[in-house]
Amino acid sequence: MPTMDDLRVTDDVVIPAGELHWRFDPAGGPGGQHANKSSTRVELSFDAGSSVAFDDAQRNRVLGKLPDRIVSIRADQSRSQWRNRQLARRRLAEMIEEALRPPPPQRRPTRPTRASQERRLAKKRGRSVTKQLRRRPEID
Repeated sequence: MPTMDDLRVTDDVVIPAGELHWRFDPAGGPGGQHANKSSTRVELSFDAGSSVAFDDAQRNRVLGKLPDRIVSIRADQSRSQWRNRQLARRRLAEMIEEALRPPPPQRRPTRPTRASQERRLAKKRGRSVTKQLRRRPEID
């Protein structure tokens, strides 16, 4: 049964909150006392290889598309730790959803039909005749 803290990626993929590992640091840059005293930068880590959220096919697809087995996301755009947490969760969900998406179907090579080949050759012969008519007449 999913809880409120679980991360819903798709309808059938829900990452348990216990598999999300959080780290908080003070964000850099200007901000005065607030930036120096509060840990608003968020780093979210997730081990896709050992997650129970995926079946074997999904795990293989995710591990094949993501660069590392452990996904790490940083967020420090906001002054609020809560907003940065939500942003990191959203980024992780989008990244995993993209990795789970099946590849687009590949183009199957086809051969031209006999009629299209004959039309192409007829046009080539017609162009050849047109160009021959443009030549100077031969003097016998």
